[in-house]
This record gives sequence, structure tokens and C-alpha cells, in this order.
Amino acid sequence: MLSLDQARLHLSPKAIRHRVTSGRWRQVHRAVYVTHNGPLTREQLPWIAVLSVGPAAVLGGLSAAQAWGLRRHGDGIVHLLMPAEHRPRSLPPSVRVHRTTILADEDVLDVGQPRRTMPARSIVDAAQWAAGDHEACAIIAAGFQQRLVGGDDVQRVLDRLPRARRRDLIRRTAVDAAGGAHSLPELEFLALVRRAGLPEPTRQVVRRDAAGRRRYLDALFEEWRVLVEIDGGQHLDPAAAWADMRRQNDLWQRGDRVLRFPAWATRHAPTQVITQLHAALTAAGWRP
Repeated sequence: MLSLDQARLHLSPKAIRHRVTSGRWRQVHRAVYVTHNGPLTREQLPWIAVLSVGPAAVLGGLSAAQAWGLRRHGDGIVHLLMPAEHRPRSLPPSVRVHRTTILADEDVLDVGQPRRTMPARSIVDAAQWAAGDHEACAIIAAGFQQRLVGGDDVQRVLDRLPRARRRDLIRRTAVDAAGGAHSLPELEFLALVRRAGLPEPTRQVVRRDAAGRRRYLDALFEEWRVLVEIDGGQHLDPAAAWADMRRQNDLWQRGDRVLRFPAWATRHAPTQVITQLHAALTAAGWRP
């Protein structure tokens, strides 16, 4: 991938035209070329976007987060971030430009290929630009779960962006995710617990199973020895289900009460979830 200005550093205009007309190169945008005639790869699309807009642009939001390794989140769009005063003349298909008046040096990886925002700024921008609050929370949770961000990384970015969209939602979600709620169903479960006035659990507690392996518990009401596991779709796999059963049996043998809920129940059957949790805590000695 190269821009017209880059090509002119090495070739004459005539040589450039010859390579295009002969089919050796392809012009994929107004002043952007790919030096082969095969199909474009997924890795080339961000380069087309950046080269078409100019040196002020950086990959941002989900596009930058994916470059950092974010998985299972993508909208098929190349997101670019650039200073508010820059106005690109034209954009390739599936490219969206976002403008900002605040882009600190510490928020940009200048040696990126191509240049992109740092992980925490990428996650915050992706949450700002998400289609809805539910998607924004899922992106924040995934950033923590997949170890792109941690601690107060997100809060430091928000401190530099006092007018960020969904600022309070992003902050609250990041606090919960940093505290151990590493998936959207876990965040939804935590919100249910708070609305119901139940005691707040400790999240992602480490326990060792009978074989000595480290296991992470989704939520632990330690004083009453009540455990809650939120099961995603991967738990339907027979091997995963059997591993879950073995772990639950180990916990029961130690005297813990274990409740399991499918991830969809926290959203679609919240009353049943809270009723069962309330009953388990009450049986274990909790009093409102």
C-alpha cells in the first residue's frame, strides 16, 4: 500500500500511470495504490483508510482496539480519529472519520503500523461511538477481560476527556470491570444485585480445585458462603459442562452454596435470578 506522494518519491508520473494501466498496480482510492492486482486483504483496509485521509489521521475506536488484539467485537467499519480542523476531501467505502479537539501525545502510538490510539483511548472511543449503551458496556468489559486495559487506565483517559459521550456509564462500567466483573452478563448481574438491595459480592475470587488448579469464581458472597456462576454459551459444550459440574461438586463438598445462571437470564429473567439469590442468602443467615 502506498499513497501517490509516496510513489512519486521513487517513480515518475508516467511510470506510475503505466503500472496502473498495465494492471500491475490498482488504484483503490483517489491517491492510494496497492502494488498488486489480487484481492485486498483485511490488513490492507486500515492502510487504505489512513493513506486516503492523510498523515493527521490515526486508527481509533474499534479499529485501533482490534489492532491491539480485541476479539469478538467489530462492525466492519474502519474508524479514524483526526483533529477537528482537518476535513478530508473524500473517503473510501466503509471508512468513518471521527473528529476530536483533544488527542494527547500519550494517547497515540506513533510507531504503530499504521498509527493508532493507545488501548485505553481506543476502548473509551469505541464505547463513545457504540450504537447503544449495551454495546458500550460490552466493549469496556471485553477490554478488561482480554487484558487490553487494567486498573485506572480508562479513568485516566476520561480525565482528559471531560465532555466524552457516555462518560459516567464508561466510568462506572470500568470500575466494575476493574473490580472483577469481566463480562457483560457479570456486569448485568452486579447491577441486579445493587438494585435489589442485596449485599455486594466479591468478583473473580481465586479458589483452587481438588487438583490444585486455580479457578476463578464469578461472584462470592463470602460471609454467607454463597457462590454465583454466570454461564455463557461456551458452557453448553459437553466438556465444559462436565468441568463446571466437577468444580461445582468440589465447592459443594466444602459446604458452599452454589447458584448457576445462564447469561441470558440476567437480562430476560432478572426476577427469577434475584428471587433465587435472595432465598439462598436468607437460608445462609443473611438478614436484610
